Amino acid sequence: MLSIALSTLRTRLTSFIGTFVALALGAALIAAMGQVLDTTVGSPDRAPQRYASAPVVVVPDNRLTVGTWQGEQSAPLAEPRGLPDELVARFPDAVVDRAFPARLVDGPDSTGRPWSASRTAPQKLIQGRAPKTGNEIVVSAGAQVGLKVRVVTAGGVRPYTVVGVTTAPSTVFFTDAEAATLSPRIDALALWHPVPSVGGGARVLTGQDRALVDPTRVSDERARDNANTIVGIAAGFAVFIAVFMVSSTFAFAVAQRRREFALLRTVGATRRQVRWMLYGEAGIVAVIASAVGAVAGPFAAGPILDWLVGLGMAPAWLVPSTAAWPSVVAFCTGVAVAVSGVAAAARRAGRVHPAEAMREAAVEDRGMGWGSWAAGGVLFCAALISMGVTAVTDPTGAMNNKSFMPIVMLLIVAAGLLTPAVVRPVTQLLAVPLGRLRGAGGTVVPAAAAASTRQTAATVAPVLIAVGLAAALLGAAAMTDTAKAAMQTRPVRADYLVVPTGTAGLDRQLVERLRAVPGVDVATTTPTSVYTLEGATALIQRPTEAVDPAKLPAMLDLPLIAGSLSDLDDHGIVVSETWELSLGDTAELWRADGSEVSLKVVGLLGADAPADSYISPAHAFSAPVTTAYVKLRPGTSRETAETLLEKATAGHNARAVTTGEWAADAADRRGSASRLGLLVVLGIILAYTAISLVNTLLMAASDRTAERGALRLLGATRGQLLRYVAGEALLVVAIGVIVASGVAVVALAGLWASLVQIAGPIAITLPWPAVGAVVGGCVALATFASLAGTLRRA
Repeated sequence: MLSIALSTLRTRLTSFIGTFVALALGAALIAAMGQVLDTTVGSPDRAPQRYASAPVVVVPDNRLTVGTWQGEQSAPLAEPRGLPDELVARFPDAVVDRAFPARLVDGPDSTGRPWSASRTAPQKLIQGRAPKTGNEIVVSAGAQVGLKVRVVTAGGVRPYTVVGVTTAPSTVFFTDAEAATLSPRIDALALWHPVPSVGGGARVLTGQDRALVDPTRVSDERARDNANTIVGIAAGFAVFIAVFMVSSTFAFAVAQRRREFALLRTVGATRRQVRWMLYGEAGIVAVIASAVGAVAGPFAAGPILDWLVGLGMAPAWLVPSTAAWPSVVAFCTGVAVAVSGVAAAARRAGRVHPAEAMREAAVEDRGMGWGSWAAGGVLFCAALISMGVTAVTDPTGAMNNKSFMPIVMLLIVAAGLLTPAVVRPVTQLLAVPLGRLRGAGGTVVPAAAAASTRQTAATVAPVLIAVGLAAALLGAAAMTDTAKAAMQTRPVRADYLVVPTGTAGLDRQLVERLRAVPGVDVATTTPTSVYTLEGATALIQRPTEAVDPAKLPAMLDLPLIAGSLSDLDDHGIVVSETWELSLGDTAELWRADGSEVSLKVVGLLGADAPADSYISPAHAFSAPVTTAYVKLRPGTSRETAETLLEKATAGHNARAVTTGEWAADAADRRGSASRLGLLVVLGIILAYTAISLVNTLLMAASDRTAERGALRLLGATRGQLLRYVAGEALLVVAIGVIVASGVAVVALAGLWASLVQIAGPIAITLPWPAVGAVVGGCVALATFASLAGTLRRA
């Protein structure tokens, strides 16, 4: 049968174009994603930045280390300790460095440092001179030499004169004495000679280890993780779509070649031989296509990586990988995808009866096989059960894309398997308005689709994937963002919130000015962390909020299930029920600076609380206030309060917003970040499915040459034939959109069932512009491919 398979490939090349392209694209995409993944994971860490010119750096050991029966456990401290004075005194020749938030009013985020530390990194003075007095500074952005500016630090706002300008990164340099006044904590000692081990809670960093204290390290790791997540999801979808497309393409090919298979059965071929012939065809195509994709894929890794960097989803300093394993994996995956994708089609081909060779017309069996019914039903039920279990046991887990995306995949596969059963009813529904059109096209177009349900279903597959994924994933992102915004804003009772315009938080001077505003009450929150030892083995860092317990209840409606916030003092803590502690228990924990403390549980929070726990301000050290809640007292005018708040925040890099404005800003920021990652993944996937759609329709056009020739012989003009072909393409897209809409509705309804439990009633929303653009693209591509295939043969 292998020789027959080779002969078939030579004589029916057009029928295998779609399979070849799908496999080659899948292998290329997997190879490209693997190359990018190897780049993000295996690329060496970024070279030291802040201390690039200092060969030795002494820094505090800002890690909490706790001994357990399984060994030591450690975690980074949320608030650094600083170096002790006695250690600093041992190195009189060292450059003392202090790094703290310091930003020009309305300028970019920047870091304050002593001028002597400018020599630790290649920041050159390009204008002016070094600062000599306490009211002089040197900046790298936001001002010019000679300007009088105001600088916001943790203590407040103070005027300075710019006497110099340096190269990037964004830094405000003060005199050493002024920097020590603004930030007494010593963050590092830079030296130019070897240093032995210093002990005393400090570490000596040399070589690449100096990058451990770079300010960009956290953002670099976050960017790496973003790139890894996007690439991993895209690669997973590539495999999924490749299997789906190959299955649909071979199902289409089997539907086209039923008489050919019946003829083989007539001349003595067994069912097994027919199946192995189809496996042989798939294997030959897979080997060639996967090899092409595996070789071509790595060339696309560079543009994809540049695209991610341009979108801010990957760090720019990554070194492109030259590993060979992505191509090997892509080749093997392509072959495996072909074999698994052709399995169902091979079984169907083996069941073709020899008598079908005697048919004058290629008419499909009206029934759908029990195997397709069973597989589609099982997958559909599995998706429903998964959504139900999530809604009952872990509704918050529904907001995680990693749990929602597999459900969408299950629904799409189930819909693809069950599509032949809905082609006729949907076609009959669409035939009602088509029948009112002039001419025979309104009758012929739906009749042709209904007469070949399997071919129509196979052609619908790319539309189902493109529209279904776009609608389900983007709709889920919009609903999740709405739910998160509702969870964040629902407890807020305050009339206004004062928030920073940058990343440095609110300065102490501003907080005092806010509390002095007449007619309002002010409560602040300071995010920090505490550490607990779970099961005596795992050290867990838990986020917490340092709050004023006397004023916070008026600002936030916290979902307390036990206890009271009024009992919170310097010896107590309010925790989430996820801590698995009871009211009155003693929580043994470590604070953000590593100091150990025992706190009594005075309150338990519900699962939908805006924070994991609350402590008093005595347990927050260097962490800045990030939000000030403002509530008007009875009789206070909103106009007067707004004027006073605007005056108080002026010049402090902060702004006062209403609760609605704050919620909208938070939702926009969260939505733009989540949608950007999804759009990157969808962009890669939609490009793949678009090419598959074109190829599938070109295959269909080649199979309908005789039929369209007969229409010409019956008197159809060239224009009528082209309109007929375009109508078929539009009908296929319409069927695909209807089936995809069903998938999206089921998926989003299941998500809604989970979100409504944690965020209250929310609307099931769809991003209509994006979905409409995808549908429009499918219409344009389907029409173009169908007309191009017809014109080439007309």
